[in-house]
Amino acid sequence: VQLQASGGGLVQAGGSLRLSCAASGRTLSSYVMAWFRQAPGKEREFVAAVSTSGGITAYGDSVKGRCGIAKDVARNTVYLQMSNLKSADTADYYCAAAFYENGRVWSLRTQWSNYNYWGQGTQVTVSS
Repeated sequence: VQLQASGGGLVQAGGSLRLSCAASGRTLSSYVMAWFRQAPGKEREFVAAVSTSGGITAYGDSVKGRCGIAKDVARNTVYLQMSNLKSADTADYYCAAAFYENGRVWSLRTQWSNYNYWGQGTQVTVSS
């Protein structure tokens, strides 16, 4: 599966952004999808994940309550809606996909090594 992330940009603190991750080659209904981010000099950080059906979501502690992840199977696209953005949210954001072979894939949803496919990053810069 090929992933194409978009939607990043410059936004003021307190503002909102919606990131998109369009997939081609395979239907996302067979994949756990996630967003990670990486700021300069920092480790890759789990942001959010959504189950194969789109019915179950999970979030990293640093974004909980401010982000929503959604999967549109018809459009084969995953979205990350971010609100009340802070300067600490400044990073490159990456979407990732993991083929759902068994329940262990979901249990490892926060681990970047769980994901086989990655899109290119989209940069988010939050100005204070």
